[in-house]
Amino acid sequence: METSILKLLYLIDVKANYHTHSTWCDGVDTPEVIAEAAVKAGFDVLGFSSHAMIPESCYDWVVSAGNIESYMKDLRALAERFKGTLKILCGVEADYVREESAPDRALFSSYGVDYIIGSVHLVRADDGALVPVDASPESLMAGIRDHFSGNAEAFVRAYFQQEREMLSSFDFDIAGHLDLVRKFNSRHPYFDESASWYLKELELTAEAAAKAGRIVEVNTGAISRGWLDDAYPSKSFREILRSCGVKFVLNSDAHSSSALDCAFDRFADAEEYIFLP
Repeated sequence: METSILKLLYLIDVKANYHTHSTWCDGVDTPEVIAEAAVKAGFDVLGFSSHAMIPESCYDWVVSAGNIESYMKDLRALAERFKGTLKILCGVEADYVREESAPDRALFSSYGVDYIIGSVHLVRADDGALVPVDASPESLMAGIRDHFSGNAEAFVRAYFQQEREMLSSFDFDIAGHLDLVRKFNSRHPYFDESASWYLKELELTAEAAAKAGRIVEVNTGAISRGWLDDAYPSKSFREILRSCGVKFVLNSDAHSSSALDCAFDRFADAEEYIFLP
């Protein structure tokens, strides 16, 4: 897999987070506040990854295509200010929305982003509707009821099919929260994570990630937001991915400065991680 200007290396004793949201999208703190918190928390590398969609998006939780240049300029200035103290990288979390947007380097190359996280937050139903995966349990259940005939299995299968399309079709660096469909499943159960059909979806997705040479993040965001007591991907999914030879990067998916290293002490020694220096 070709990467951006980054060279992927194994490093020792590096504390890094590449999945960080600020007030440029749906985060609550400014990049400056987050950078200052990162220094206090002992980070060596901090990557910002505001939600972004190209072409232009109508969603209020993303950096619009018209503002990506300003976003990058702001972060480059911040990186210069913290030079020698904290390495700041400027990335995006780019959504794959079938027939609408994609995490493809060709789309973002003119902005000079350091890396791209590819994610699926919206599932395209057969009737054309987009069902949000992680906005709220209520919107998820309504979407499954109205656009998947109340069939949760069909929705989850559609989610993983779109994950595999993203993994196989586009040029990006990190696969974001691969089993985001689990977010509400602990507190609001709607499918069986031990079902054979679900485990098969995990296997197929792991194979797609391995074939494409994707790096998969171990994402602690659902822990900081109180929805799960495990990372994405789940322990069982991580085992499947590992058996396929997939490599991991540890990320917090922080939407506030206080969540920058949520559960890092718990997961730091659980896997071997790749770092983006």
